[in-house]
Amino acid sequence: MGKETAAVTIITPTYNRADRLKDLYESLKRQTVREFEWLVVDDGSTDRTRQTVQDFCAQSQVKIRYLHRENGGKHRALNTGISTIDTELTFIVDSDDYLPDDAVETILAYHEKYKGREGLCGYSFLRCYPDGRVNTSYFKQDEEIATYRDVRINGGIGGDKAEVFYTRILKQFPFPEYEGERFLPEDLVWMQMSGPYRMVHINKCIYIGEYLEGGLTRTGRAMKIYSPRGMMQRSTVYLDDDGVYLKVKLKMMLLYIIYGRFARIPVGRLYAGTSRKLLFAVSMLPAGLLYHKWNRENERK
Repeated sequence: MGKETAAVTIITPTYNRADRLKDLYESLKRQTVREFEWLVVDDGSTDRTRQTVQDFCAQSQVKIRYLHRENGGKHRALNTGISTIDTELTFIVDSDDYLPDDAVETILAYHEKYKGREGLCGYSFLRCYPDGRVNTSYFKQDEEIATYRDVRINGGIGGDKAEVFYTRILKQFPFPEYEGERFLPEDLVWMQMSGPYRMVHINKCIYIGEYLEGGLTRTGRAMKIYSPRGMMQRSTVYLDDDGVYLKVKLKMMLLYIIYGRFARIPVGRLYAGTSRKLLFAVSMLPAGLLYHKWNRENERK
């Protein structure tokens, strides 16, 4: 791997979104600072994604790399792409979304300010909707240096933000891959980084997006039900973290049991597999009721 530079790789995992990539590409052409590379990881698309990206490359307006892999889900596409990145920073941007003109300039300005700070894994910025509204909420304190867990999870700030990570650290936390499962929430990895590493939380929008029909956010629960082992692992990461608030642990225990049942794992094995035995016991009844409710809803679809 070559020497790292203070530049950004914008990585876009994509599947059958050829008709949406142009908006992101046009926003990259408008960037006020051009110290970035766009890495498109095609997760086995069957539409014109390859030709579309080749057309972009032929224009020589943006530095682009294209990787194609067998379809396996966004998290696998990210693992494939991240393993090839040699820039200092990595910015994950979905193919449905686009960037304001000063996104890269903003990232590099804050990186110049904080890059010498020990214990950082990156920066968390705001996402906005096309009409300018902030996705969910601002951070309670601008430029707060703290873990993802303390600011986002314990702080009760939901919704999506725009994370930019130090590549060398991101490579230390690959997304787990489970055979036959195609979905894994990114917060599983963000939580694993919490504790050893902190982030700078910045009230500045560098990402514009909305939720489309057929996107991962809109189809969330169905995707999760068919990826139960990954969802169990996500819950376990929260449950094993002593810094997570009890109310969050309770929710995660419910999900641990529910997805364990979707994975057809016997209750005894679920009990043996968690370090939170008492919480497991008090969660069994409500988790069982929720499981049967979700199962009925899923069967009707």
